[in-house]
Amino acid sequence: MNDKYRVAGTFIVLSAVALSASSCMGPTYGTDKTASVQLIDDLGDAISIAPKKTTALAYQPRGALVKPADDKTLVAPEKNIATSDNPQWVESPEQARARLKAEADENADNGSYRSPLAVSVTEGKALSPEQQRLAYREARKIQDGRYSDRRRFMSDPPLDYRKVDDPAKLTDLGESEAAKEKRRKADAAIAGSGHKWYQIWE
Repeated sequence: MNDKYRVAGTFIVLSAVALSASSCMGPTYGTDKTASVQLIDDLGDAISIAPKKTTALAYQPRGALVKPADDKTLVAPEKNIATSDNPQWVESPEQARARLKAEADENADNGSYRSPLAVSVTEGKALSPEQQRLAYREARKIQDGRYSDRRRFMSDPPLDYRKVDDPAKLTDLGESEAAKEKRRKADAAIAGSGHKWYQIWE
């Protein structure tokens, strides 16, 4: 019987020594406790039913507002430019329709005026080929962004940025990719041959 108590006591002493040694040698991760001791403390706090101690927070009173000596000389707030009063504001469909209706009323006596509000088929007759060609060109012009009379979309830049000295620059696409490829192949054929492009003979 005594042997059993002796073995149990020896095991307890060895466990305590191992735990103390690990607590001295193990990493503390910036605290004064090792990972195993911190784990035991956390488990004990989790299952503890005793009320936890809370520390009172020290609040500092907020400073008073700093007011100018003369409030009559304050700078006026900047005007908000994101309003419909801005001339660069994109026209809404309702505003565009009202504008076109007023324009059509003003040109009621003008026989050559054609309102954009008119549908493609009027009085039972379809558009003529010339009218279809003009409508197609106008649609492609809007699609390519080649217009500078007014802003039609939110992504359009201001009108001052779209002004050019020569309108032909808007349609100039430069050298085509086919021409670039043809020139590149010709240069590659001449390169390494020891001849220039103008030397026909050996």
